[in-house]
Amino acid sequence: MANVKNKQPVFLVVVDDSEEMHQALQFACGRARSVGGHVALMYCILPTKSGLWAGIGELMREEAREEAEAKMGIHADYVKKLTNSTPILYVREGNISDELLSLIDEEHDISLLVLGADIRAETAGPLITFLMSRGASRCRVPITVVPGNLTDEQLDALF
Repeated sequence: MANVKNKQPVFLVVVDDSEEMHQALQFACGRARSVGGHVALMYCILPTKSGLWAGIGELMREEAREEAEAKMGIHADYVKKLTNSTPILYVREGNISDELLSLIDEEHDISLLVLGADIRAETAGPLITFLMSRGASRCRVPITVVPGNLTDEQLDALF
């Protein structure tokens, strides 16, 4: 029988400004704690338009990167507090749907994608809508959608 490496699962959360991202992060941290896994965070920077004002575009890109790193730092501290483990951080630039699927394809340690569902809108959110309509067939890992109205206590009780 072949020697199978027993690797720790990695739970990926997409960092954005939505309220429901907190529930996804809380769930991923609880899951990581309960099975001895890790949390990974991905932040996607929208590409800047280049052209006549390339210098301004580069400045905007640098500012966006600094903002991404600041947001990731805040969430990384929260993950470390909840899991006692430093999360894996990914900052990408481009279309979020494409970058997310590319990251999952490239990083084979990622075991599960965890997303928070918007409960105030008509849809669960643009990324979830994309994944459920046509992106799921291109995603090589299971997707967990966490309702955005769950409390930390309700989520922690799952583990």
